[in-house]
Parts: sequence; structure tokens; C-alpha cells
Amino acid sequence: MHFSRRIERLREPALTYALAGILLGASPGPAQLDSQVVVNRYIAALDQASEPPFAVFSYRVSQAGAHNIEQTHRIFRGAVKERDETVSTEGDPVKIVRVISADDRYAVTRLAPRVSAYAFLFLQTRRHGKHLDYIYATEPMVRSSFTITGVTIDGETYLPSLVTFKSVAGKVHADGSVAYGKAGPYWMPTVATATSDVAGHPTRERITWSGYSFPASLPPSTFIQPKGLSVPTIPPPLLFP
Repeated sequence: MHFSRRIERLREPALTYALAGILLGASPGPAQLDSQVVVNRYIAALDQASEPPFAVFSYRVSQAGAHNIEQTHRIFRGAVKERDETVSTEGDPVKIVRVISADDRYAVTRLAPRVSAYAFLFLQTRRHGKHLDYIYATEPMVRSSFTITGVTIDGETYLPSLVTFKSVAGKVHADGSVAYGKAGPYWMPTVATATSDVAGHPTRERITWSGYSFPASLPPSTFIQPKGLSVPTIPPPLLFP
């Protein structure tokens, strides 16, 4: 009898832990917010977002179809100009430098849809780690050659983690997306993709960004075009007209 009671006492903690495990497994996920509350937080987060005054990073562009391109670039960007160093093409190392006007067409503050220009239609939520992301379709107030078709709002920062779009340039109709994520104190593009038909050629393009750093400044010589280095003509990306 004494032995039986001892077994029962040993079982009690095991039963307690098992019950706790069941309760934890059945615990509810993150609470879903009202869709308009999320949009309001998104508006506020975009208003607070800023672009880095100086940025250094790499990007790789791959295009197959109308043009076949495989390049890696190193970018040194200032407020007015940027230095674009092509460091490899088709897998071979090269040294091509272009100093051009700084034009961050993928900046989240530039690309993210605004409620002044788009109507937001809530579609669904998606679990992302310990929080929910909120997915919306967007309808432009005014039609144009470039239209944002949807946005996924990160439920932690309330900034866009994915922006989808349609682009029309002549006979070229492209569909694509740009993904964003945290890089230091900023919210930066990470991956962009697009598919299109160019003169009867199905064409795909992908750009990936990496190695972000945000120096306090860059030497003025960074933005002086070196002599003797060719400035090639690079086919434009499909992502934007």
C-alpha cells in the first residue's frame, strides 16, 4: 500500500505538467486588431519613417527573358548623388563605376500606398512569429501607369512588409512586389521581383539587397566620377516604367 501511494504521488507532478502543456498548447494566439485601427497605426508609422542620409549596401539583379543579366553592385548613397560600382557581371569580377543622381525608387516612404491616394480593403491576417500581419488590397483613386495593388502591414512595426504592384510601359505589362525589413534604425527593401512579357518574351527579374550600413557621412571624393572608367548603358529594370 505504501508503495502504491508513493507511485500516485510521483504521478501527480507528471499529470500537472501534462495538463499545463495541454493548456499552453491550446492558448490563443495574438489578438486580431480592428482593420481600421491597423490602418491608422500604419499611417502614423509611415509618417515617422525616415530614409538614411547616407547608406552603403550591395544589391544583386537577375533578369532572364528579354535581357539576360546577372550583376552585383555596391552602392554608396548620399542625399544628392550615389556611387554605383558594378563588381561582377555574369559571374565575372569587373570594375565599373557610375556616379549618378541618387534616386531611391524603392524607398518605403516613396513606394508605400497612402490613404490619400488609395482605398484600403482588408483581406486577411497571417501569423508571423508572435504577431499577426495584416493583408490589404488597395484601389487607386486615380489610375496611372504604375499602381499599388496591395500591402501587407507588419503587425509589430505597422510598416509595410510587402507591397505589390502593376506597371504598364507601352506594351510591357509587369506584375511585381517589393519586400521590406528592418536594417539598423531604418526600414529598407530586401527583395523585389517582377514578371512581364516584353516583345513576346516572358521576362523575370529579381533584385536582392544586403549588407546595409549607415555611416554618418561619406567623403566628397566618393561622388566624383573616376576618369578612365567606362560608364556602360544598363538595360532598365522591369520593376518600374
